[in-house]
Amino acid sequence: MASMKIYNNPGREQWPELIQRPGIQYDDLEKKVRKILRQVKTKGDKAIKKLTAELDGCKLKKFEVTKEEIARSSAEVSESLKQAIGIAYTNIEKFHRAQQEEVKIIETMPGVTCWRRSVAIEKVGLYIPGGSAPLFSTVLMLGIPASLAGCKEIILCTPPSKDGQIDPVISYTASICGITKIFKIGGAQAIAAMAYGTDTVPKVFKIMGPGNQFVTLAKQIVQEQSVAIDMPAGPSEVLVIADKTANASFVAADLLSQAEHGPDSQVMLVTTDLQMAADVQEQLRTQIKQL
Repeated sequence: MASMKIYNNPGREQWPELIQRPGIQYDDLEKKVRKILRQVKTKGDKAIKKLTAELDGCKLKKFEVTKEEIARSSAEVSESLKQAIGIAYTNIEKFHRAQQEEVKIIETMPGVTCWRRSVAIEKVGLYIPGGSAPLFSTVLMLGIPASLAGCKEIILCTPPSKDGQIDPVISYTASICGITKIFKIGGAQAIAAMAYGTDTVPKVFKIMGPGNQFVTLAKQIVQEQSVAIDMPAGPSEVLVIADKTANASFVAADLLSQAEHGPDSQVMLVTTDLQMAADVQEQLRTQIKQL
């Protein structure tokens, strides 16, 4: 998202077009996603390598991130960003730790006791989008509670760039959350790998994380096949309504927080002030440069 299209008092006849959501024919989408799921389920790692080459333009011999790559990522992340991630980690960890409760045993009648106990899911899979922007915030928001809950195995999948790498900030953030199994796999094939398991990727019991239409539909389909998911999280959209008293920096951040999920996300600003639109436009450019 390099710039924002500005429409000044558009006529009613333009409204349907302006608010039209990006979409894809569902039948065509489902056909493609089910084909990917079948390929990974039957051919495992071989199918993932083939799909990664076709869909991500990246040929990989191995798609598990090595310990050396994880260690090296720390040096590639700026100190200012590390500091920001550290603050976010502390806040998120504090919030989720407060949700832990001691088991309370209640005797409802003589000889009858009842209690509620939280039991961690043994294996969980996290999907982290990484195409237009590395969503390391999602790593924190999913990885920290999974770690606090006591999940024994936390798997992370994120799409590789064309040079076969993932953004170092994702692997760095994963490492401070205690996640050591990271795979360079994106899209519906990543969901399939975690749902069915391959020679390289362990099968998990629950899959969490946002994604585009392919990822979202893949999650919904595998949920029908005994693998739990969090929710259909994507594609995302946001509508911000602002007048001249709004903070343009905050408005731009709210728009970018959804736009970064992918080209099928939709973000809109409705404002009564043209100067606000211009200020938000400038803030978008500034904040994008800082990513």
